[in-house]
Amino acid sequence: MLYSEKVMDHFKNPRNVGVIEDADGVGEVGNVKCGDIMKIYLKIENDVIVDVKFNTFGCGSAIASSSMATEMIKGAKVSEALELTNKAVVEALDGLPPAKVHCSVLAEEAVKKAIKDYYDKNGIEYDPDLFPDCGNCEHCHV
Repeated sequence: MLYSEKVMDHFKNPRNVGVIEDADGVGEVGNVKCGDIMKIYLKIENDVIVDVKFNTFGCGSAIASSSMATEMIKGAKVSEALELTNKAVVEALDGLPPAKVHCSVLAEEAVKKAIKDYYDKNGIEYDPDLFPDCGNCEHCHV
């Protein structure tokens, strides 16, 4: 299995690792099949993600996907972060092996779950369709 230089870089030198104790939104997801667990913390001011941290227990692809996803949403408006897709994460990493694409799906789901948590904590109305449960047992939420 060959990994791109970007995947290896984000795996060996992950960005934004850690915890935000007073996070405005927290999203945790897991994959039952592979055992990966991803937790993303958001700090939001004036509708902008001013800080983001993650903790991921999983393979190199899961760590790289988490790292890249946090880099992609840091400094973005919440609405822009909601548009993050696993496909965009894979492209930013210059690809993932087919068997590891589910790791990028977890990153997308963790970001969305953290934003939903932020909305819920702050009583912000949102379209429930923005946060569908995939219903796919492969990506069960923790």
